[in-house]
Amino acid sequence: MVVDRRASGEWALPGTFLHEGERLADAVVRVLRDKCGIEGVTPHQLRVSDDPTRDPRGWVLSVAHAVVVPHVQVKELPDDVAIRPLDDAQPGPGASPLADLAFDHQEIVTEAIRELRSLYQDHPDPLGLLPEPFTLLQLRLLHEAILGEPLQKDTFRRRMEPHLIATPEIAEGTIGRPARLFRRR
Repeated sequence: MVVDRRASGEWALPGTFLHEGERLADAVVRVLRDKCGIEGVTPHQLRVSDDPTRDPRGWVLSVAHAVVVPHVQVKELPDDVAIRPLDDAQPGPGASPLADLAFDHQEIVTEAIRELRSLYQDHPDPLGLLPEPFTLLQLRLLHEAILGEPLQKDTFRRRMEPHLIATPEIAEGTIGRPARLFRRR
C-alpha cells in the first residue's frame, strides 16, 4: 500500500481533486504516476465515500480506486511517500498500524485487502503478479503473502493444479529436485 504524508503530518492514501474538465479515470492515473511512480496500470473503482463527517475540512466526496502491482513496478518515491506492507493492515493486539491514516482511509484499505484476498482465495494469481512460467512454490508464497496465512502445501497444489498448465520446462538453479514450471490456464 502506498501512503503519502499530508501537510498536517498525517499519513493518507494518495489523492487529488479533479482538475476542471478532467475525467475521474484520468485523475487516478495522474495521481498514480505523479505521487506513486506507478504507470501503465488500469485501476478499478473500489468504493465511494460520502459521509459528511469523514473530512474535518468539510464535506468531500471521495472515490477510492485500487490497483495491485508488484513492488518492483513502483519507481523511486518522493520523501513524503512510503510503501506499507499488507501485513500492516492485520488486526491484532493494540492499535492497528493503519490507525494513523487520515479520514476513513483505514476502512478503504481494509476493504481493498478483503477484495484482493477474495480474488486470490481459489484462483492462481488472477492479477498476474508472478511472471510466467512460475513454480507452485512461488505461487503458494504469493498466495500466503496476500492471504496473510500459511497454506498447506498439498491442499494448495490440489486446489490450484486444475487452473494451471504444466510446461515442459523445469526451474533452474534450485536446491533439491527441480520444480516443474506452470502457466495460468
